Amino acid sequence: MHYTGDTLRHFALPLGGLGTGTVALAGNGALRQWQLHNVGNHEGHVPNSFFALRLSRVEPPLDEVRLLQGPPATPSNTPLVTDDVVPAGEQQLNEVIRPIGPTRVTATYPQAHVDYDTDLPIELALDVFNPLVPGDADASSQPVVGFTFTLHNPGPIALHGKLAAALQNTVGWDGITPVQGTSCSLYGGNTNSTRQLRMSGGRAHGPGGWSSVVFDNGSLPMDHPGAGQMVLAADSEAFAHPQWTRPEEFVAFLNGPTTPAGGASAPGSTWNGGLAVPFHLEPGETKQFRFLIAWHFPNRYVDFNQFGPHPEYGHSRFWLGNAYTRRTPDAVAAAEHFIHHWDELQNLTTSWTEAFENSTLPGEAGARLAALAADVRSPTVFRTAQGDVLGFEGVLGASTVMWGGRYGGSCPLNCTHVWNYEQTLSRLFPSLEQNMRDTEYDVMQAPEGYLPHRVRAPLYMKQLWDVVIGGPEEPALDGMLGNVLKTYREVRQGAGLDWLRHRWPNVVRLLDHVHTKWLRDGVLRGIQPSTHDIDLCGVNSFMGTLWLAALRAAEEMALLLDEDPKQYRTLFETGSTAYDELLFTGEYYRQILDPDETRDFQWGDGCLADQLIGQWWAHQLDLGYLLPEDHVRTALRNVVRHNLRTDFHDFEHPYRVFADGDDTGLLMCTWPHGGRPDVPTRYCDEVWTGSEYQLAAHCLYEGLTDEGMAVLQGMWTRYDGTRRNPFNPIECGDHYIRNAAGWSVLEALTGYRYNAVTKTITCAPLDLARSNDSWRFPFTTDTGWGIAAYTPGTLTLTCEAGHLDLKSVTVDGNAHEIVVPVLPGNPLTLEI
Repeated sequence: MHYTGDTLRHFALPLGGLGTGTVALAGNGALRQWQLHNVGNHEGHVPNSFFALRLSRVEPPLDEVRLLQGPPATPSNTPLVTDDVVPAGEQQLNEVIRPIGPTRVTATYPQAHVDYDTDLPIELALDVFNPLVPGDADASSQPVVGFTFTLHNPGPIALHGKLAAALQNTVGWDGITPVQGTSCSLYGGNTNSTRQLRMSGGRAHGPGGWSSVVFDNGSLPMDHPGAGQMVLAADSEAFAHPQWTRPEEFVAFLNGPTTPAGGASAPGSTWNGGLAVPFHLEPGETKQFRFLIAWHFPNRYVDFNQFGPHPEYGHSRFWLGNAYTRRTPDAVAAAEHFIHHWDELQNLTTSWTEAFENSTLPGEAGARLAALAADVRSPTVFRTAQGDVLGFEGVLGASTVMWGGRYGGSCPLNCTHVWNYEQTLSRLFPSLEQNMRDTEYDVMQAPEGYLPHRVRAPLYMKQLWDVVIGGPEEPALDGMLGNVLKTYREVRQGAGLDWLRHRWPNVVRLLDHVHTKWLRDGVLRGIQPSTHDIDLCGVNSFMGTLWLAALRAAEEMALLLDEDPKQYRTLFETGSTAYDELLFTGEYYRQILDPDETRDFQWGDGCLADQLIGQWWAHQLDLGYLLPEDHVRTALRNVVRHNLRTDFHDFEHPYRVFADGDDTGLLMCTWPHGGRPDVPTRYCDEVWTGSEYQLAAHCLYEGLTDEGMAVLQGMWTRYDGTRRNPFNPIECGDHYIRNAAGWSVLEALTGYRYNAVTKTITCAPLDLARSNDSWRFPFTTDTGWGIAAYTPGTLTLTCEAGHLDLKSVTVDGNAHEIVVPVLPGNPLTLEI
């Protein structure tokens, strides 16, 4: 997608691997939102970290030093977001070094291309990326960002100068405490040194290989939370200025030799370091230069307040570590590994982004759906040194200051009911999603069979059994039901029947607990804790369709294991009839309450956006219809009709504002025929991107393309960069994981389903995803990813990474046998 002008205001592309932390490329080319230090901080700023250019010409004389970023945009003051905030340090830097000029950005996550508009006689562009290879978690978890600058001389006179990069030594920092210049109370003992990196076959433009400044702090104990290392490197023989404090000193360095200070930094201060690569451009000549930033911060601790009654389980020195730091001993090794594999990793990443850019997905859907990978690679998700996948709901920020503070992870950890929506991790890295199921069954599940909706870390701690949890207080029923669905999903994504056989007793105990505690007359009744952070009551289709889908998933799993599925089929058929008869109004599915049940925090006759969430799950897992097909479609049409609002100017926001002004957004609940309770269901007046993705995908599955695309376009317009960041969904914090439901939109548009048990894929693109009866889209399996491309009469499957171990592919209802694995470089063409 192309971003210019106002759409760059909130643009901030997070760059970093899964579980490594990130730094964001802002729309003007600046580096912001430094979150490398094992803590989420959307406002984290590292001063004096930038790229610059000194450009000279002999005749007519020219000598200019420019900051390689555009002037910052004017903030929009959008509620609950900070992506447009320009750090004070960046503003001060602009006063010392003049910005080069406005930028234009083209981006498909995790790559961006920046063009600089300038009055200088040179053409300049930047390409930036972090490796993303679906199916390869290690390749996609690298703590580095690669920068490639392209310089072109379009004029008749030779140019020369220096291309420079600067970075502050932040070893010892906590990622939160403000830094003023090079001063911070956590600094001291920082050392910067120059080093030539080992090439190991890596590409370099100059004869001297890769030059680097290595940032250390030998005064810190090995277990210090801020202990680690950083590297700034360039792929040519470069001049180094390893220790300086003020930008004016760096400008002086670009204009001639300097004498850097030596030794460790004084208490309360650190050093900046920089590299300058000299260049000469003849008329018409083009050259490229590569830079990288790498980091290594191994000491992640439980430094966040965990839910539960024991404050001693909150901020602590419980060490968790990081999986990414186990693969290389320090940042130098991480940088050298990346250099050696740069071309390969860039090609693999480019294949991924181009698969979306060149797809026949409608409009901007390709770039929007590619951006979903940022959710699971944001600071919301991390992997411990033991390899366990742990995730917050989001990252604390402007949307959480009223209750949870501004820095750190929001609502720890592995919240089952919020992660019920997430689908992206399971498709990109199915083994990591499987790890989350193992944690739920091996660690979280209570002896009685129920599943608390949060896990305490470290995982050897006493878990949340028989205690108040928080959000809601008792174990969330929707999280438990979703766990059954996720278990079946993981089997279909490649976990295998042996894994299922091992987990089946856990599933049975969980369903038995739900059956015993909540099932009455074929439906779930009583207090039903939910993702709305309240206790639902009575009979409702939100919980009911999750129950029906879980029963169908259990039936399918029982059949795979040659177990008796009859009890699940019987409960399903009874429940399906009962829910439809009790709740369907002819327009949508309501909630009914017993006379003695509270009306507080319920919706009654209201229209809930997520009222058919279980059916959305059922479509993804080939479970069929849970309720009458025509009733499902009617209800969905009316959810969009009643809940999709196209103007919020006169709307009263009692709590959080996720849509305002001219925005279009899907309200969580409305009362089109009156009857709104005095205390309505919590969050009813909010707009959640995760629910919008869930509903839109469900509409597309049902063939309600106008309704589905209306919801999607409204959401995408809200997040077009003008007033919100396309790469940062907001709910209870930044980078909110519920948004990762969006992967189901890709599958709904393309009719794509994958079953590793039968080694089959299905493709049935909607007319919306076709182009002149031809179509093309990326897909993933548990063994690799590829591209499906159809022209009348021919289907071609191209493997881009890993391999595709398939037995058959079904296109528009017609099955075709596949007899050999599909490997990279060897596309398979079938006559259709």
